[in-house]
Amino acid sequence: MFQVLMAVWALLLGMTLIMIGNGMQATLMGVRGAMEGFGTLELSVVTSGYFLGFLVGSRLAPELIRRVGHVRVFAALASFISAGLIAFPILTDPFSWTAIRVLLGFCLSGVYVTAESWLNNAATNQTRGQVLSVYMVAQMVGLIAAQGLMNLGEASGYFLFVIPSILVSLSFAPILLSVTPTPAFETTKRMSLRALYDNSPLACVGTLLLGGVFAAQFGMASVYGAAAGLSVAQITAFVAMIFTGSMVWQFPVGWLSDRVGRRVLILGLAAIGSMTTAMGYVVDAGFGVLMGLAFVTGGVANPLYALLIAYANDYLEAEDMAAASSGLLFIYGVGAIAGPMVTGQMMEMAGPQGFWLFLALVFAAITGYAAWRMTRRPAVPVDETGSYLGVLPTASPVAVEAAQEWYVEQAEEAAAEAEEAASQAQPGQ
Repeated sequence: MFQVLMAVWALLLGMTLIMIGNGMQATLMGVRGAMEGFGTLELSVVTSGYFLGFLVGSRLAPELIRRVGHVRVFAALASFISAGLIAFPILTDPFSWTAIRVLLGFCLSGVYVTAESWLNNAATNQTRGQVLSVYMVAQMVGLIAAQGLMNLGEASGYFLFVIPSILVSLSFAPILLSVTPTPAFETTKRMSLRALYDNSPLACVGTLLLGGVFAAQFGMASVYGAAAGLSVAQITAFVAMIFTGSMVWQFPVGWLSDRVGRRVLILGLAAIGSMTTAMGYVVDAGFGVLMGLAFVTGGVANPLYALLIAYANDYLEAEDMAAASSGLLFIYGVGAIAGPMVTGQMMEMAGPQGFWLFLALVFAAITGYAAWRMTRRPAVPVDETGSYLGVLPTASPVAVEAAQEWYVEQAEEAAAEAEEAASQAQPGQ
């Protein structure tokens, strides 16, 4: 494990700094936006702008990389990100913020694609699973650490916008100065959304709905906190607890997914999410209760994403998994664009508690659809399912496809071991 970390430490450090910067600007939008007098609907559009840019970037970044190369794309996008972060406190109107957020989403998506290409290239078949696990932990640590840095200054000034700009700028140095050689970039074949839905309706519908949940948590949690009258320290602690739950719950859910029917687990997690968020809507909770709700809500949502991808893989051939992951990411992105705007509408109608109402309804929809799908076709036996992929919604198609490669390798190794065991068990062997 130590050798693995030494091989990719620069990439991990750089991506952690990027995630800190990204996490800070996401929380700052809700806090500073409220100070500037932006309405809930305006902030929801600003939030959706990021996911629109991210979705477009995930589709176009590979083509940019093929045309001009990893290093040039990486450096160019870096300059735009730093400039965009500094521009927020200068251009304080909803239209400018939305445009900047679209730009940041596009650029960060391209940065993830580029850096994760290097990360995947640095891994071997034997270390890929470990590298991906450490990378996902580094992402979550960055998002959590970002909330702590929010308390170093006043959201009404410039200082908190300068910090993420500096961190993002610094993140490129260890990556660009240490990563060689430049990896090849291959085109993944496409799978139509219709074919993907025919293979796994639950994965498609669940991923679409879950995109809205994650976008609401990532972008609208700070908006909710400001509207509910929480202090900046309380808002950042609330957001940090969502991401802490996301990281902690990955491990037990991953363990259970290889031992319990995946549809049962999807239904159970969604039901827990629905009940927890419904409690947030109907109960006038104190801050301590809010922290508990955040831990459970975040803990349910992120593992569900990885679980839905693993569930889709159970019905796919190995050669179709990469194409399916690209389609699921697109579906997820569409849900992420719509989620904040619907959340904003509900908060306009129901007040700050509309945040919890949106989450409760979406989790309930996933629960209901999973229960219905369980009546439509038999489940894949647990001993025939593949390994759980601990990927996060913040990962680019490159990281998800790398995880798919690891998934296939694990399945092939398991099949070879089973075949060898069967041959040894035959009489006369």
